[in-house]
Amino acid sequence: MAYSNVHSMTLPSGDDENRKEAAEAMDQMRNMFGPGHVDQAVRSAIQACWMALPKERRNADEVEKEVRRIVDRALTNYREDAAAFGRGD
Repeated sequence: MAYSNVHSMTLPSGDDENRKEAAEAMDQMRNMFGPGHVDQAVRSAIQACWMALPKERRNADEVEKEVRRIVDRALTNYREDAAAFGRGD
C-alpha cells in the first residue's frame, strides 16, 4: 500500500484584500520553511528509502537510484499537473 503526503497552499479567489493576505501568509510560510527545512525533509526521505529497501540492497548506490527515480517521477507529475490545471508558472 502506498501513502502520499501532499502539502500545498493556493491563493483564494475573491477580492484583492483576500489575495493580498493570502500572498503575505505564503511569504511568511516561505520564510519559516527555508532551505534548512527542505534539507531535513530530503534527508528524512533518503533515510526512509534506505529503511524500505530489502536488506541485500541497502547501500548508497541503490538508495541513490531509488531516490532519483522517485524524485524524477514526482517532478514529472508536478509538471503534468501544472500544465493540466494551469498552475506552477
